[in-house]
Amino acid sequence: MSIPQSGGGPIEDPRQLAEYLEKGCKPAEAWRIGTEHEKFGYLTDTLEPLPYDGPRSVRAILDGLAAKGWEPIREGEAVIGLKKGKANVSLEPGGQLELSGAALEHLHQTAAEFDSHMAEVRDVADPLGVAFMGIGAAPVWTHDQMPVMPKGRYKLMTAYMGRVGTHGTQMMYRTCTVQANLDFGSEADMVKKLRVSLALQPVATALFASSPFFEGKPNGHRSWRSRIWRGLDDARTGMLPFAFEDGMGFERYVDWVLDVPMYFVYRDGTYIDALGQSFRDFLKGKLPALPGEVPTLSDWADHLTTVFPEARVKQFIEMRGADMGSRDHVLALPAFWTGLTYDQGALDAAWDLVKDLDQATREGLRVASSERALQGEAGGVRLLDLARAALGIAEEGLRARADRGLPDERVFLRPLWDSVGSGRVVADDLLSAYEGEWAGDLSQAYDACRL
Repeated sequence: MSIPQSGGGPIEDPRQLAEYLEKGCKPAEAWRIGTEHEKFGYLTDTLEPLPYDGPRSVRAILDGLAAKGWEPIREGEAVIGLKKGKANVSLEPGGQLELSGAALEHLHQTAAEFDSHMAEVRDVADPLGVAFMGIGAAPVWTHDQMPVMPKGRYKLMTAYMGRVGTHGTQMMYRTCTVQANLDFGSEADMVKKLRVSLALQPVATALFASSPFFEGKPNGHRSWRSRIWRGLDDARTGMLPFAFEDGMGFERYVDWVLDVPMYFVYRDGTYIDALGQSFRDFLKGKLPALPGEVPTLSDWADHLTTVFPEARVKQFIEMRGADMGSRDHVLALPAFWTGLTYDQGALDAAWDLVKDLDQATREGLRVASSERALQGEAGGVRLLDLARAALGIAEEGLRARADRGLPDERVFLRPLWDSVGSGRVVADDLLSAYEGEWAGDLSQAYDACRL
C-alpha cells in the first residue's frame, strides 16, 4: 500500500480535486509504464512468515537493502520502507514486501528492474535463510500467525475492516498482487482507458489466478484474492458502474471518492483517526478529527489511496485485478495492459470488444473469473473467448509500439498465450500438483512459487 503523500497547499476550491487528477494528462510520447508487485517472505526452515524484528525478519531485509543504497523511510523509530530514485519499497500489513517500480519507457526496462530488485533481495535474504514467493494468497498461514507491521495506517484500517465487510483483514495480511500503472492523455482518454480496464479486469483476474489455497486447503476458487475483494467494503471497491454512464470524467470520479468514508489524516508523522468521517466535511472545515482545519492536496492524494476499485484513477490508472505470480507473470501483466491501451488502434478495438457488455455481465464475469478462471462465463460470454480476443488486441498494440521504434515487447505475452492455448492458469496447475505429486502437502507450494 502507499506511503504517505506530501506536497500541496490547502484546498481553497473544490475544483482543485478534479484539477489534481487532470494534471496527470500527458502527451503520448511521455507515457510510461509503472509496475508494482508484492511478495511473501518466509523462513526457509520453518516456512513461517517473517516477523518484523529480529535477525531473520522484515527489518533485516530492509536494513540489508539500505546497505545497498536504498534510503530508509521511517514512521517514528520504525523503518517502514525504502526509496531510491523514482522507485520505492514498502510493506503491506502482514510484511509483504512491495516494489513500486519507476515509470519506465518500455517493458525490457521493467524486466531489468525486476531482475535487479530480486537479485538485491536474494543477496540479503539467502544468507538469512529467508526466501520470497509469488502467489496471490498465503496458502497455509492463519490470521493469528501473521505479523503486524508498525504502521499507524494499518492499525486504523484493521480496526475498521471488521465493521464494513467480512474479508478485509484477509486482504491486508494474506494477499499479494501485481499491478500496472499507466498514463492517459486527456480526460476522454482516461475515460476510455478506465472503461476498458474495468471491463477487462476479470480477464486479468482469470489469466493471473494463482490463489486456490487458503489456510491449508483448497478454497473452491482459482483466485481467492479476488473473492476477498468482493467481501471487503462495498463503499470503496468494485467495478464502478458509474464509469460507463454519460458524463463520466474527472469530476464524476471525484464525486465518488468524496462519498467514500475516510480512514485517516496524516499529520507530522502520525495517522489521526478519521474512520468513517467525510472528506466533504473536511473541505468545509468540519471534520471531527480536525475541527476548523481544511485539507491539503496531500490529504486528497492520501484519500485517493484508500479507494480500491478494480481499476483506480490517480494521476495515472492502476490495473488492480491480478494475483501475484512468477517473474514471467509479473512482466506479462504490464505487457497485457500496455498493449491494450498505449496504441490508439488497440484501445479502440478493446473498447469495441467490451462496449456492449452490460453491468450484470461485467459483474458476473468478475465473480466467474475468481471461481473458475478461464473456464468461467457470464451473460453468454466465456472468459476464455474474451481473453483470447483481448490478448490478440494486446499483441497488435505491442506490435504497433515496435513499429514506432520501441523494442519489441511481445515476448512478454507468451505465458498468457500458453494459458489461452491450454485453458489453464497457474491456479489449475497448483491444484493438479496438490492432488497429484504433492499428495495434499502444501509445504511444497513454497518452493513451487519461490521467486
